[in-house]
Amino acid sequence: MDTGSIAWAITATALVLFMTPGVAFFYGGLVKAKSVVSMMMMSFGAMGLISVLWVLYGFNMSAVGGTWDFAGNPFSDFALGSLATGETANTDLIGVAFGATFAIITVALISGAIADRAKFGAWMIFAGVWATLVYFPVAAWVWGGGWILGLGESLGLPGVIDYAGGTAVHINAGAAALALALVLGKRVGFQKGMDKPHNVPLTLLGAAVLWFGWFGFNAGAEFLNGLEGAGLIVLNTLGATAAAILGWLVVEKFKDGKPTSVGAASGAVAGLVAITPACANLEPGWALLLGAVAGAVCALAIELKFKLGFDDSLDVVGIHLVGGLIGTLYLGFFAIGTGLFTGGDLGQLAVQTIAAVGVLVYSFVVAFVLGLAIEKTIGFRVKNEDELAGIDTVVHGEEGYKLEVV
Repeated sequence: MDTGSIAWAITATALVLFMTPGVAFFYGGLVKAKSVVSMMMMSFGAMGLISVLWVLYGFNMSAVGGTWDFAGNPFSDFALGSLATGETANTDLIGVAFGATFAIITVALISGAIADRAKFGAWMIFAGVWATLVYFPVAAWVWGGGWILGLGESLGLPGVIDYAGGTAVHINAGAAALALALVLGKRVGFQKGMDKPHNVPLTLLGAAVLWFGWFGFNAGAEFLNGLEGAGLIVLNTLGATAAAILGWLVVEKFKDGKPTSVGAASGAVAGLVAITPACANLEPGWALLLGAVAGAVCALAIELKFKLGFDDSLDVVGIHLVGGLIGTLYLGFFAIGTGLFTGGDLGQLAVQTIAAVGVLVYSFVVAFVLGLAIEKTIGFRVKNEDELAGIDTVVHGEEGYKLEVV
């Protein structure tokens, strides 16, 4: 591999790793001032734990020898000693690090659904077990030779398109987030407008960091292809996100009377989510339309928790699950050469739907069972009185903001 591709791989790895602190900022600004440390620590906890698990055995699980294998053998090269001494160790290990950043942020995204009411220790147990049982195998299904990657060939249809993680990251995390929201139940006094973001600039900073890092998220894997498709990916990542901001703000204006800065930040994230699976397989005009649709639909979807009665604190379901589904299914209509309206037939839509539903159902069921097991044993949710007071001091012994009277 040439040095330019290696340099881009290292840069992209750093960009995607930086996205998880971006998630921490984005989520941290949205919660109560007395819960900001707890919220951000769930992201930083994921950075520590999932990185270690990925190196020990997660990477081994993320590739399979046969299409219908569940996952790779976690002990095939435990802690990657053999990979690190191979002839292609330099480039192989960069690929391992790049893959780790995807695992980290997928887990971190889930935490927004249980903001203000989760124990840190319980969260860490959930994060480690869920990554082992769900993310590592799903990564193998989508990118590591598994059934999703081979689905089209098995059915005589076009292959599933998920370039950067619509199924493996966003549908996966969104489904788990819904499961945990149901297990932990509603916050005390749950109703529309119950909590306002305590620090809007922090949320905007988080959205900006996410957008910045997402160029590595979407275009990072092009180091394997000599960066041949990077131009289209970068432009689509820019365009879809920009259009999604506009789509969200228009809906917000008509729905609530005022476009908000939090709405703009949320719209940006919705656009980034939707373009993730589609970034390498859409013409720029169709990417703009995808962004506008995702921004508008996600702005409406976040109201589902009030209509259906589940408390997804920071709209992980409305943005990541819904946005991931939109981006994944949209390819069935507009993917270059294979979409229903771009030269293909219903085959692309069929495989996209099967992949999306398969990951959604599997992630939801495992997360629900795991979350319920934790709740019924050591407890996942803090006491009501601690929730009302703000959980930073109870869980971490710290305060996000220390004000002293002089």
